[in-house]
Amino acid sequence: MTTTPLPQDAALPPATGCVGCMNAAPLPFDFDFAYQPIVDLATRQVWAQEALVRGSAGQGAGWVLGQVTHDNRYSFDQACRVKAIATASGLGLAARLSINFLPNAVYRPEVCIRTTLQAARQHGLALERIVFEVTEGERVEDGPWLATILREYQRFGFLTAIDDFGAGYAGLALLADFQPDIVKLDMALVRAVDTSRARQAIARGLLRICQELDIQVIAEGIETAGECDFFLHEGVTLMQGYLFARPAFRALPGAQDVAWRGAPPAA
Repeated sequence: MTTTPLPQDAALPPATGCVGCMNAAPLPFDFDFAYQPIVDLATRQVWAQEALVRGSAGQGAGWVLGQVTHDNRYSFDQACRVKAIATASGLGLAARLSINFLPNAVYRPEVCIRTTLQAARQHGLALERIVFEVTEGERVEDGPWLATILREYQRFGFLTAIDDFGAGYAGLALLADFQPDIVKLDMALVRAVDTSRARQAIARGLLRICQELDIQVIAEGIETAGECDFFLHEGVTLMQGYLFARPAFRALPGAQDVAWRGAPPAA
């Protein structure tokens, strides 16, 4: 895999708190990111890079999230946004950047977004190239509040995405309150969809809903050519998964690093 090294002097702006929110004390642990591309099979280009949190020594996301508590959740969420932007920019980001966020760490969305805006300006990243994605594993009981947060982010010019769509809180009730720019189909629907009549029927139904609401769809967790082919046949060209590229620690996999198996030739 061809990668671009992270500059040693890549400075990160401080993850300061904002007025009215919990005090953003320094975190008692360090973290970094791996990046996994979201690919567009219609153009054979990387559509976005998703920032996936890792320990500073490459530990998995579970190790990092296991150290997030009620007291440091806000600090962690703010630090993740800033560091994801700074690190990706230092690596030469050319595509969009998808950042997972913790809605339970947002107290006033119009205020808590300030550090993100500052980081985007500092690193020259246009707001429409930043995708705020509700992180999997974060459970929000108050669907209307989540819709309020996402609506505010859209107002600023960010793209919004609902992860794990079709499972848990990220379901049709949320979609009735708020229409994001993007939905990422739940991997439970993607897995072996080419051999499951039930999954195919559900996936087609969700795709029709998204089409009527002008929402882009990303099929994530693609691991086989059969899964890829099913979604291509249904008109989905944005995909993410091990079939194309695994997450790369401190690196941005480019189009030359993607295994374009199952993909049609570029036009």
